[in-house]
Amino acid sequence: MPVTTLSIVAQALAAVLIVATLLPFWRSRAGVVRTFDFPRFQIASAIPPVLILLVVAGHDPVSLALGAGLLAALGLQLRHILPFTRLARPTAAAAPVDADPATCVSILIVNVLQSNRAYDRLLRLVRRHDPDLILALETDAGWRDALHPLRARYPHGVDQAQDNTYGLIFYSRLPLDDVTVRFLIERDVPSVRAGVTLPSGERFTFHGVHPRPPHPGHSSATRDGELVLVAREVAREGGPTVVAGDLNDVAWSRTTRLFQAIGGLLDPRVGRGAYPTFHAGWPILRWPLDHVFFSEHFLVARLERLDNVGSDHFPILIRLCRHHAAEAVQEPPAADAEERREGDEAVAEAREAAQP
Repeated sequence: MPVTTLSIVAQALAAVLIVATLLPFWRSRAGVVRTFDFPRFQIASAIPPVLILLVVAGHDPVSLALGAGLLAALGLQLRHILPFTRLARPTAAAAPVDADPATCVSILIVNVLQSNRAYDRLLRLVRRHDPDLILALETDAGWRDALHPLRARYPHGVDQAQDNTYGLIFYSRLPLDDVTVRFLIERDVPSVRAGVTLPSGERFTFHGVHPRPPHPGHSSATRDGELVLVAREVAREGGPTVVAGDLNDVAWSRTTRLFQAIGGLLDPRVGRGAYPTFHAGWPILRWPLDHVFFSEHFLVARLERLDNVGSDHFPILIRLCRHHAAEAVQEPPAADAEERREGDEAVAEAREAAQP
């Protein structure tokens, strides 16, 4: 059968999708490689129509081989994304409806987009949902001033406003202790750590993070190393812990799974949905960049993606509850020896990459 122009187009599209599927399996930290961790839903959605196009365009040996490759690629993509649909069993259990409010905490995570000046939209959202904790990222001096009226409601916290898109503001109406802003890998990329006391008197540790993202021209090394450092600290200290923020990584990537395994942290998205938060303005190109992970001491009472506040990220709101049965009904991941070695490599590469 002659090869037509349509066959060539179909073959080219198939080859691109197969390569895009396979690239993330390469353990390179090059930004151009790690970028393909993100659009798994989009690639999986593109495979069926291209497969149909291959069948329609012809049955030559190259098309048949590429068709088989597309089917295998679809299987690989589904293996990664199906856990983040309702077809999977949640790994983080739901809190009972009668959970004691004194044992619960609601947390709002929002990357405001530094250049966004629609301050009132976020203020209205905070007043409507009334979270206990607020982590606002990409906050500069303008955002610091705009959010200052919230201090009457949120007297505790820390302000690390910066003009490099890595500023952060952490507000709490619950008592805090040992509040620390840290620069774990890069001298201009802060994170926050604090002890939080619930109304019940129980305490947990909160980590707010926003590592630098990978992209063509910038590797994932500093991001990966920062996440491993936080995970190590969580594992070392033990006890109830929440890690939240814009991780600039997707829930199904090897880096995030390594972070979870080392820290022994649960992901509420598993079995509930992907909750894509970025890009708020591009419905076709969205993936989950904003996360809340937590130790087995908590159950999930609520998880919701909120309305856009003018940013390129949607906010995420979660409500977690301490419960006596939590540790018995859910099992966190655990790192094996190979994963611990991989974590050591990630930290070493991050520190090397961060050298001036």
